[in-house]
Amino acid sequence: MAAQRKKSAAKSSKNGESEQFTGWGGKPPRYINPHTDFGFKRLFGTEANKDLLQEFLPVLLGREDRIISLRYMNPEQLGRTENDRKAVYDLYCETETGEKFIVEMQRSYQEFFKDRSVYYSTFPIQEQAKRGIEWDFELNAVYTVGILNFEFRDGDRGFKQYPWLHHVRFSDTETGRGFYEKLTYVYLELPKFTKTEDKLETLPDKWMFVLKNLAVLDDRPKALQERVFHRLFRIAEIEQLSESERLVYRESQKIYWDYMNTLRSAEKKGREKEALEKDAVIREKDAIIKEKDIALKEKDTALQEKDATIQEKEAALREKEENEIATVKNLFGKGLSAEEISEIMRLDIRRISEIMVKI
Repeated sequence: MAAQRKKSAAKSSKNGESEQFTGWGGKPPRYINPHTDFGFKRLFGTEANKDLLQEFLPVLLGREDRIISLRYMNPEQLGRTENDRKAVYDLYCETETGEKFIVEMQRSYQEFFKDRSVYYSTFPIQEQAKRGIEWDFELNAVYTVGILNFEFRDGDRGFKQYPWLHHVRFSDTETGRGFYEKLTYVYLELPKFTKTEDKLETLPDKWMFVLKNLAVLDDRPKALQERVFHRLFRIAEIEQLSESERLVYRESQKIYWDYMNTLRSAEKKGREKEALEKDAVIREKDAIIKEKDIALKEKDTALQEKDATIQEKEAALREKEENEIATVKNLFGKGLSAEEISEIMRLDIRRISEIMVKI
């Protein structure tokens, strides 16, 4: 197998395909990327491999019953009129019991993905309406599955309380009891799954590990011993693709990489813009602080000047009082009365009396 891989890699290089099939670190990948349109549909969207989807769906729902039969439906759902908006699913299928499944691989954050999930689920509900005959409104179950390469968040706040796999149904707000069990939304948030190979225990763990890491694996992990994974890894091998399939996958991978590079560039620009905005806010705050510091310094200077003026006035008053005391003492020593001194110094007689008490 190793020699076959080397031979295939050399052939790809001659055909100018080495760039498209180069994985992380320049190493040619062994398995297809399930996040690409081709990779996802090869694993779960073809008649030849639909047994993988039949195994996968019950694991997501936590059901022990198997899906015996499954048929793919038209993924393009038209509205009731020409003006109505249509919906296009990645996968749309129906079980032998009439249960309907919408399966979406969402590669990047979408603000209103919850709304989109609800909107998408209305099409398989409405199409069950019986026309031209009496109908009692009984519906078959509808499941909307979102495999998300992002975390749910409200604005800029992530909902960390959600696990990586969660189910949503209608429930009574007072009692918490389920109200309607025929409409279910299942979400897998890939970034939240961080288990390594040695920590894989349950089937949901193993499926999640495959969905997140398949494109960078060199071999099937020992923890994945179930028969379904033997088959999945064999189907996912790039060497098993025909020449025409390889061309389609190469184009799908290129579209995926272009998309992800565009997304990363946008995120980088967003981070740079955010950093610039933060710097501008910091600079503005610094300028305000400097202005406040200047105002405080000016206020301190004014207070100091005021204190100096007061001190000068107090010194002048002290000097005046000392001169008055010296003059009164001198005149009193010459035998003049208080009335005479008051007349000479032109001071009130009470002031003269106060001074004479001090001397």
